[in-house]
Amino acid sequence: MTHSLVPQIIDLAKPIAQKLNLEVVDVVFQTNKNPPVLRIDIRNTLQDTGLEDCEQMSKTLEAQLDATALITGAYVLEVSSPGITRNLTTDREFITFKGFSVLIKTFAPYKNEKLWKGKLQGRDEKNVYLNQKGKTITIPRDLVAKVQIDDAS
Repeated sequence: MTHSLVPQIIDLAKPIAQKLNLEVVDVVFQTNKNPPVLRIDIRNTLQDTGLEDCEQMSKTLEAQLDATALITGAYVLEVSSPGITRNLTTDREFITFKGFSVLIKTFAPYKNEKLWKGKLQGRDEKNVYLNQKGKTITIPRDLVAKVQIDDAS
């Protein structure tokens, strides 16, 4: 379940990322750790994401988080690149990775399967589409737990 502060953190992080030619890919706030861990995954929109990108985003975002006092108490801020084996979440990623091999995991079995493997065809408001050996598989989006690039293929 997403922490209630995540939408506000995203609203704070997105403009910072844009100024640095970065894109916020994912935000997770792990409050079950001591101290809590705020993990932000970013991607450089112009070139490969580097350590400098993570460093700049971390410093700038940390200053903003401290200034707004959005998170009370101590926490650890981790800014990193999600790499190629990451979850696809945005419409842009579903367009960018169309035709790539993916793994789709569902919350509950769908047609007796919880793990689907094939080539990503795309998604719309209701479904995710997967190509398995020339056959289109339609999986309802509300059943999809995650869509991830399959780096084993």
